[in-house]
Amino acid sequence: MTGSTTPPLVLVLPGAGYGQQAPLLWWTRAIAEQHGAEVVAPAWRVDAAAKADPVAFVEAQVDAALAGRRPDLVVAKSFGSFALPWAVRHDTDGVWLTPVLTDPAVVAALAGAGTGSVAVGGSADAMWIPSAVGATRAGLHTVEGADHALEVPGDWRGSQRLQADVLGLVEERVAALVS
Repeated sequence: MTGSTTPPLVLVLPGAGYGQQAPLLWWTRAIAEQHGAEVVAPAWRVDAAAKADPVAFVEAQVDAALAGRRPDLVVAKSFGSFALPWAVRHDTDGVWLTPVLTDPAVVAALAGAGTGSVAVGGSADAMWIPSAVGATRAGLHTVEGADHALEVPGDWRGSQRLQADVLGLVEERVAALVS
């Protein structure tokens, strides 16, 4: 953003059952706004049609939310990672929180993502299969003991600490937009 008067635009995408009020996305919005970024954070309801073609559903939601604009960064949780093919096509970096690495389209897109992207998943999450991605320029971070919510079951303090570390990755990417 150097020299620009337009604030960077951060697109924050929810999961199927992990909405904008959930901790990782709530704090992502706060981080982006505290760095002077504009945030677009759509909400959606994932029904049978959305599950039948999640990439098309998420891309339609993204296009509607952005209304022709392009984000500088995408932060997406789980189901929101079906935006990965869109982001790669539009050369848009992202922080992909618990991407659905059981889906071939998500895996292929993450394999093609650039160095400005990072994916984070928990070692206790059945959808986090970094070996499926193979070679990628994106960063892949495994959080030991964390489940699909990036929490450690039965340990709220441990969960809070590890989520603070994950949010540190979000802050690094957002801060880079305004430096």
